[in-house]
Amino acid sequence: MTVTDRIALDPFGADIAGECARLRALGPIVPVELPGGSPRPRAPTRYDTLKELILDARVSKDPRLHWRLWPEIGEHPSWGWIMGWVGVVNMLSTYGADHTRLRKLVAPSFTHRRTEALRPRVEAITTELLDGLDAADGAVVDIKEGFAHPLPMRIICELFGVPDGLRQDTARMIAALMDTTDPSPEHAASVQRQIGTVLPALIAHKTAHPGDDMTTELIRVRDEDGDRLSDEELLYTLMLVIGAGFETTVNLIGNAVVALLRRPEQLAAVRSGAIGWDAVVDETLRAHPSVASLPLRFAVTDLTVGDVTIPAGDAILTTYAAAGLDPEHYGPDAGVFDATRAADDHLSFGIGVHRCIGAPLARLEALTALPALFDRFPGLSLAAGDEGLRQVASFIAFGWQEIPVRLRG
Repeated sequence: MTVTDRIALDPFGADIAGECARLRALGPIVPVELPGGSPRPRAPTRYDTLKELILDARVSKDPRLHWRLWPEIGEHPSWGWIMGWVGVVNMLSTYGADHTRLRKLVAPSFTHRRTEALRPRVEAITTELLDGLDAADGAVVDIKEGFAHPLPMRIICELFGVPDGLRQDTARMIAALMDTTDPSPEHAASVQRQIGTVLPALIAHKTAHPGDDMTTELIRVRDEDGDRLSDEELLYTLMLVIGAGFETTVNLIGNAVVALLRRPEQLAAVRSGAIGWDAVVDETLRAHPSVASLPLRFAVTDLTVGDVTIPAGDAILTTYAAAGLDPEHYGPDAGVFDATRAADDHLSFGIGVHRCIGAPLARLEALTALPALFDRFPGLSLAAGDEGLRQVASFIAFGWQEIPVRLRG
C-alpha cells in the first residue's frame, strides 16, 4: 500500500471492530481518509504502535504549530467538521507549555479528594434514577435514556454549574459534535453556532450568578489572571471538560451493560464475586472504548515507527479501539469481551501527559451505577437482538444510540 492508497473510514462507525481488523491486516500504520476527504491522517492499528506514538514528545496535538495542512484547511469546505476538534484551543489541541498550563487550571476539579466528595451525590442520583425506572409502567425501557445518560450528565452539570435551562442544549451540542456522518459546510456551521450560543450563555449565567463550581473558578482565573486563560481558551476548555465529562461515561456504562447482558456467563461470574466490577470496567474500556478514534495528533519531526516513516507535519489518528482489539497484545480472542483477562493496561483513558483528567470520576460513576443497576434488576435482559442495537453514528464515539431492556426478564 502506498501513501496515496487511503482507506475511507465509515463515518457511521457501523462496524468499528471489523474496520479495525481490516486496517490491521494492512500494516501497523495505515493511511486513512476521514469524512469529507479530510484530513488524510495515518492510523496506528496496533497497541504497541499507538502507545509509542502517544508517549513520543515529537507527537503534538497543536495543528497551528505542527500540521502541514493547517494553512489550507479553509480551502476545503467539507473539512469544516474537523474544526470542532482541532480548530479549538483547549487541552485537546495544545502542546508543551500551553497544554501544561491549561491542564493545571482544570486539574483541581478532578483531584482524588474532590472526586471522592462527589461519591454521595453519585450514589443519590443513581438511586433516584433507578427508582424512576422501577416505577416505569412500560415492559421495555431505554436504559441509556433513563440511566446511563442522565447520571453523568447531571454530575458534570452540577460540577460546572450548568443551569437546568442549558442542559439539554449542552447535550445536543455535544451530540452534534460527535456526529461524523455529515461533512457538509452546513452541518459544520450548525455545530459552530451551537458552540457559540450555549457556552457563552453558560459563561454569562455564571458571571451573573457565581457559585461553588468550576465554571465560576475558570471565569475568576480569566478575569483576575488573564495571562493564564484567554476568552477563547475559557470557551473551549468548558466545551471539552463538560462534553468529555459526560459523553464518554454514558458510553462506558451503556457498553458495559450490553456486554454483560450478551455474555450471561460473565454476568453470573460478576454476581458470584468471581469477577470484580473494576475488571468489568477495564474490559469494557478495552473492548468497547467510549472513544474509538480521536482526531488528531501531528508529527513534529519525521518519525520512524517500525519500517514506516511519518513525515513531519502529517496527521495521526489516535486509534483507541484498534489498540484495545489488537490480538498481538491481548491474544487471539481480543475481539471477545472477557472480564477475566488483565485489561488494566488499556489505553482508552490515554497515557502520559495526555491521560484523561476525568478518568477517576468516570470510574466512580461506572462503579456506582453498574452494580446498583444489576442489583436492583436481577432479571435485566436485552429487549433487542444484535441487529436491533444501533451504533452511535460516529467513527469517534463508540456506543449505542438506544439500549432497550426488560427490567424483569
